[in-house]
Amino acid sequence: MGKRRIRNLLKLGYTDIIGFDPHKDRRDETTKKYLIPTVSNINDGLEKNPTVMIISTPPDLHATYANLALEKNINFFTEVNLSSKEIKNIVKKLNNKSIVGVPSCTMLFHPVMKKLKNLMRQKSIGKILTVYHHFGQYLPDWHPWEDYRNFYVSKRETGAAREVVPFELVWLTSLFSDVKSVYGSIDKVSKLNADIDDLYQIILEFKNGVRCVLIIDVVSRPPFSETKIIGEKGVILCDYNKGVIRLSKGKEWKTLKLKMGIRAKGYKGNTSAESLYEEEMNIFLDTVKGRKKYPHPFHNELKILQTLDAIEISNKKGKKIIIK
Repeated sequence: MGKRRIRNLLKLGYTDIIGFDPHKDRRDETTKKYLIPTVSNINDGLEKNPTVMIISTPPDLHATYANLALEKNINFFTEVNLSSKEIKNIVKKLNNKSIVGVPSCTMLFHPVMKKLKNLMRQKSIGKILTVYHHFGQYLPDWHPWEDYRNFYVSKRETGAAREVVPFELVWLTSLFSDVKSVYGSIDKVSKLNADIDDLYQIILEFKNGVRCVLIIDVVSRPPFSETKIIGEKGVILCDYNKGVIRLSKGKEWKTLKLKMGIRAKGYKGNTSAESLYEEEMNIFLDTVKGRKKYPHPFHNELKILQTLDAIEISNKKGKKIIIK
């Protein structure tokens, strides 16, 4: 993700970039590919007085660097987070700061998501009653160039399926509303050589009354990112990978094929086009400059992570959990 964010910045015309990574091979690769200076110690980078910090570390290290940015009064951006306790602390600290600090919300910039927003606004299928969404992608295909056992997706606290839950909840709550209640079933069903749960089956009730069945797995081959939305007047089917939306009100189907952009070399499956990440980065930097308002502040991220907490509590207790 760090290399992707460098690509984003360069595409947007920003060239005054310093890369930090403790691994020499990654620093050497980055310098060769992107022609930017790199440092092996974060303090060496901070001595250059940066105005923005992009935190693309494994999720369990986000708070470490976010707190450093807060201490140094540096605007910052993090990738998707997984600890409600850490984010609650960041929200509290940000309230007393004039800097901008925000978490990633990449799916809000997806062409399918944008079109869905318009269709919901137009009440194209009437009142929404229920939603089914399935995200699945075989874990070894996430980073085909490296062993899945060697990076954070194979650690229990930062497991791949667990990480995808808040990633999907960002756009689901944006499209419908905050979550009112959850019922979660979490398990490991595959022979993946990792101490993680690889299947999350969740029943959500949004505060606006819409029900949702959300399935996240890291065992599917081929990958899936598909949604079915059932309304009083019709049905919408979405394929996030193909960029296709189909809509029917009981008779013929209307098919919309959206422009999806180009995916970065080496990625496959459910990975989105680079243009989504570029748009996300551009809006963050425009927010830093006071030109725009970022669509997903940390207090939204906190609510989503509290929903993740409730899903895991529900799994342990075997009952529905009401979110207050």
